[in-house]
Amino acid sequence: MAQQEDEWFSTWFDSPYYHILYNNRDTQEAQAFMDRLLVYLHPKPHEKILDLACGKGRYSKYLNEKGFDVTGIDLSGKSIAHAKQYENEHLHFDVHDMRKVYKPEHFDFILNLFTSFGYFDNETENVVALDATAKSLKHGGKLVIDFMNTDKVINNLVAEEEKEVHAINFRITRGVENGFIVKTIRFYDEGKEYVFVERVRALREVDFEEYFKMIQLRLVEVFGDYHLNPFDLDKSERAIFVLKK
Repeated sequence: MAQQEDEWFSTWFDSPYYHILYNNRDTQEAQAFMDRLLVYLHPKPHEKILDLACGKGRYSKYLNEKGFDVTGIDLSGKSIAHAKQYENEHLHFDVHDMRKVYKPEHFDFILNLFTSFGYFDNETENVVALDATAKSLKHGGKLVIDFMNTDKVINNLVAEEEKEVHAINFRITRGVENGFIVKTIRFYDEGKEYVFVERVRALREVDFEEYFKMIQLRLVEVFGDYHLNPFDLDKSERAIFVLKK
């Protein structure tokens, strides 16, 4: 499938400003979540893990340090170029579009974490991406998709805010448009104005369940937060789906 020039994530995630704006994301919380996930999934040392939409590879590297064979893939060439410095015999990185099958029936576990899904303008492409992902799983393998609890996010949207990071003043607006949660990020740097837009489809639990039926993955469990508590539509921060092929 040809990548369209106007896909927002292909430019924003490759921008240095993306990493400046989000440089304070809580690494300790993310690692604690991954530790709990590993206890729950209980992968064996020889089993293969795919980190789908891995960004700069921070968490692929963490999983590898825990003793696992990990491959990280991402559409961002710049992020993968950065990640490749960490490669070793059991840690590899590749530029790849999740809408295409990566390695058929190769992985025991695939992790898609921290809302790295739902970016495509055409809803059909979400199903295409999930189908391609499922085809990279071995029979009996598990897929974990960590998404936001959309209803709670929409109910608590902060319409406007400003954040100063590295002497850059980011002006951020948020809203819901045509089934997407849209965040517009405006700022000036060295006299030039920049505008980036993040668009994530407002997918709910029922939407995912429909997708899973289409690609014949069995939903095993839904967690509602990074402590792996059960999903509660009204209260949960996250919607973390565990699926089996």
